Amino acid sequence: MAGHSKFKNIMHRKGAQDKRRAQLFAKLAKELTIAAKMGGPDPAMNPRLRLAIANAKAESLPKDNIQRAIDKAAGGGGDDYIEARYEGFGPGGIGVIVECSTDNRNRAAGDIRVAFNKNGGNMGETGSVSCTFDQVGEIEYPAAAASADAMMEAAIEAGAQDVESDADGHWVYTAREDLFAVVAALQAQCGEPSAAKIIWKPQNVIEVEGEQADQLMKLVSALDDLDDVQNVYYGFELSAAEMARLSE
Repeated sequence: MAGHSKFKNIMHRKGAQDKRRAQLFAKLAKELTIAAKMGGPDPAMNPRLRLAIANAKAESLPKDNIQRAIDKAAGGGGDDYIEARYEGFGPGGIGVIVECSTDNRNRAAGDIRVAFNKNGGNMGETGSVSCTFDQVGEIEYPAAAASADAMMEAAIEAGAQDVESDADGHWVYTAREDLFAVVAALQAQCGEPSAAKIIWKPQNVIEVEGEQADQLMKLVSALDDLDDVQNVYYGFELSAAEMARLSE
């Protein structure tokens, strides 16, 4: 979903930078602890932890914070988190998937429902939205890592399914089960990626602008601000005119 990084950049400019950075660091630390607790503290033997560390480093999470989050899991500390997925619809029926890591499922579900209701959306049943998304691996590289053609060639050789490139970067998509292998193969040619993770990718993306775009941005921001929420995926992108308006 090329363009989602632009949308996030606009959200960050519109919001309080320090607050959003603190929220991001908290989510990265939580993922490190969960990954280490589930698969062990040795990244060489734990692919999920390996990716969590790489993603944390890419966002400049301090090394001490990374190690502290891993040590918390290794020492039996930290809450026992439940991973849950919630689905709903934003203004105009746009599909939204919310992934949570929570120690209280009822609290998480209630907070997410309130965010949908207050921002022109509504919760849906499990499967009502995910049927229009594909769960795939996504590997992100900065534009400077390679030309679009070179990235496409390297990605195909590495076993990727698709590549999207624009002036802001490259997004390499893989089958869910191939993510770790493709990351390893690409690292040899293109270096460390900016991020690598399993995502929900919409099968169709709807272009929005004006009032609907504003409402959807508020909904995504409200969901992303919740402590229990780790990731938010959505089936829309901002039109070129909307991007230009919001970038002013």
